[in-house]
Amino acid sequence: MQINANLISYLEELSNFTLSDSEKTQLTEDLKKILIDITRIKELNTEGLSENVSPWDASFDKANIFRNDEAFSSFDRESILKNAPVRNEEFFIAPKTVE
Repeated sequence: MQINANLISYLEELSNFTLSDSEKTQLTEDLKKILIDITRIKELNTEGLSENVSPWDASFDKANIFRNDEAFSSFDRESILKNAPVRNEEFFIAPKTVE
């Protein structure tokens, strides 16, 4: 893939951005570096590796690490509302912020 002015203009159009000349130059250089890194990654020997290798595979042995979904009682409404500067029977009353 060639990183050139045509590609940068195309990306600029797709993203609805307007880039300055210095930003275009920087983007060109950054994309070239990214492509070099991708090429280096493709050169890695991955023979014998599973396609689904994950850092969590060994640590958690693919077990569900979520907590159990257990019901528990919440705070008493009255004990929470007693601290409100303005309230009604069930809710805090706050000033209107959007007209």
